[in-house]
Amino acid sequence: MWRRKKQDESDLTPAERITAPLRKNMPNAGDFSYEAIRKLGNPIPMLVQNNGDKLLELCLEPSAQDYWLRPGEAVMVTSYGHWDDHPFETIYEPDRIMVWVISWFATVSDSSGDEVPCGHQRPEGSTGALASSHGCERPKWPDAGHGQ
Repeated sequence: MWRRKKQDESDLTPAERITAPLRKNMPNAGDFSYEAIRKLGNPIPMLVQNNGDKLLELCLEPSAQDYWLRPGEAVMVTSYGHWDDHPFETIYEPDRIMVWVISWFATVSDSSGDEVPCGHQRPEGSTGALASSHGCERPKWPDAGHGQ
């Protein structure tokens, strides 16, 4: 994950810098449900559209969620909560786009604003980048005080 290091972060390890937004946002969200994420506020949307001629895998990180877009299909990935510098990082690979949500909290919705579920249009027997996480369970924390 690329980002500029702030002067006050000199004592943080790389892992601490990456998880800082999670620690800041988690107490306000409580969980990773669609509704809880939206309550964090500060929404920044990014359109992801498949202009190709075959299925495109959208990998949402760090939550390891996958969505599959048909040619011409588009979804809105919206980051919520706090982050430093920029809300997203994107990496394109043939037939796949990976979106890293810096705040750790994002939703994927259709043009009507309705939630698009993880695994949307996943092909049978998929061996995509997130094949090991295709259960699409949102992370659950052992206690509400996680990250405080």
